[in-house]
Amino acid sequence: MTGGAGFIGSAVIRTLITSTAHQVLNVDKLTYAGNPESLAPVEQSPRYRFARQDIGDQTAMSALLHDFQPDIVMHLAAESHVDRSIDGPREFIQTNIVGTYSLLEACREYWLSLPAERRATFRFHHVSTDEVYGDLEGEHDLFTETTAYAPSSPYSASKAASDHLVRAWQRTFGLPVVVTNCSNNYGPYHFPEKLIPHMILNALQGKPLPVYGDGGQVRDWLYVEDHARALIEVATRGAVGETYNIGGHNEKRNIEVVDTLCQLLDELAADERPAGLASYRELITFVKDRPGHDRRYAIDASKIQRELGWTPQETFESGIRKTVEWYLLNRPWWQNVLSGSYQLGRLGHTQD
Repeated sequence: MTGGAGFIGSAVIRTLITSTAHQVLNVDKLTYAGNPESLAPVEQSPRYRFARQDIGDQTAMSALLHDFQPDIVMHLAAESHVDRSIDGPREFIQTNIVGTYSLLEACREYWLSLPAERRATFRFHHVSTDEVYGDLEGEHDLFTETTAYAPSSPYSASKAASDHLVRAWQRTFGLPVVVTNCSNNYGPYHFPEKLIPHMILNALQGKPLPVYGDGGQVRDWLYVEDHARALIEVATRGAVGETYNIGGHNEKRNIEVVDTLCQLLDELAADERPAGLASYRELITFVKDRPGHDRRYAIDASKIQRELGWTPQETFESGIRKTVEWYLLNRPWWQNVLSGSYQLGRLGHTQD
């Protein structure tokens, strides 16, 4: 697996090690969002190995593949924050496009070296995002696996490009691939530049809760452990050449999400509320929207439910409560993150 020290990748590895018999090699460059502490619950397992490498190093990838001899490659390594892609697109192009190309080539060479029976069962699973589809216009429209791509940000454009590369390697070279496109993830171990952890940690420190524009942007929220189960199902049982959309069936406006977080913090962390505040809601601050901000995303996840039997176990209400409780109970994890270069600053806005 690539990117296994990140938010989604670490959830997949924790699930694989605790709930299956699979062996896992985690290949991660450990950029700012890669956190080995997210893997503390499983790092001592004899079925877990870690290699600090860059997916863009094709020679290193090839050596790791031949040494570990995987039957499945799950590719999650990516630059993933829209705001960062606006501030600096170069790393997104390098990692998400060039890095995916290098990994595909290493995997193609490895796959061709396998005996026929192992070539037939090998899978390259590329993990992508619903943001490649762009903005939903109709109030009740949903992204399906056949929705045309219309990316809006440098991040989503780079992911769209990598999706096209993966499908081209299947069509042209026969590499057995599966692709998944997921909605917005949330849950434990989430790097705090993303909306939900950002708001939780800002609130606990008495900082403003910056909401872009009018807060009316709609996202479909997916609990990360539900997503991890879905990814394992696709990687092990998905049909070659198929795409599976993964969503939580939980559409919420951003302002609704922030308001829910404030309600939960008023209940669970009332004693930490800054003096003079009757509610954490008083910290909500509407700020200038980011450029190219899509208005609505929503996933039709009926295909993965129909073909692989996956459905989310968490509602938004149950998952968001678990998330807030986790951040309150695991302060050393996020305090260590905040002791580094990221200090809850706002990214992705342009100068007037």
